[in-house]
Amino acid sequence: VLISRQHGLKVSLRSRSMLPAVAVVDPELALGLPPAVTAAAGMDALTQLQEAFVSSQGNPMTSALCREGLIRSASALPKAYADGRDADAREDMALAALLSGIALANAKLGAVHGLAAPLGGMFHAAHGALCGALLPHVMAMNIRLLRERTPDAPPLDAYTETARILTGNPEAEAEDGIAWVLELCARLDIAPLAALGVDPDEFPTAATTTARSSSMRGDPVELREAELLEILHAAL
Repeated sequence: VLISRQHGLKVSLRSRSMLPAVAVVDPELALGLPPAVTAAAGMDALTQLQEAFVSSQGNPMTSALCREGLIRSASALPKAYADGRDADAREDMALAALLSGIALANAKLGAVHGLAAPLGGMFHAAHGALCGALLPHVMAMNIRLLRERTPDAPPLDAYTETARILTGNPEAEAEDGIAWVLELCARLDIAPLAALGVDPDEFPTAATTTARSSSMRGDPVELREAELLEILHAAL
């Protein structure tokens, strides 16, 4: 990921030649990380799992990876935050993060990452913290619009399944997932956008940039700039 503070831009560099022959994922490297770093990195992984799970580009293989990752992160992230040396929690989060990377590479992401990228370029805020601040509000917008426009669309079922995985309640509805994420953000001290130094005067620029971002290709709903602005103000 390359960032230019001068231009207020943050972009990803991708190439097949960058794919490693071997990847070593060692959860012990995360033991003892500060709670704020744990929270931000963990919310990024959780967001990637959730966005890939409801993505319009998802498939049965990516959905299976997301289910496993969501199950593990729902339980492990609060534990890793509370005790940075909880080896089992760190192992679950390392696997959840790995699964999220594989899933997003094949199913794409959505509006949370679409918005977090330009905001990360404009302001000095951790990417995962931005994702955490935005996630429940993007979920709320997408669920609302799916119910209004395409109530039979598979992504709405995926949001319902997300809620049931996160809450552990087999009767949960899609909106219950929003409440769970909001409660998690409070437990992890994830700050709203204003506390992260985001200036609402830059929201129109961020919304315009997001609307044409490649990260938006997987969002289950076609979000207009006005709807992106509504999300930003809700997360402020």
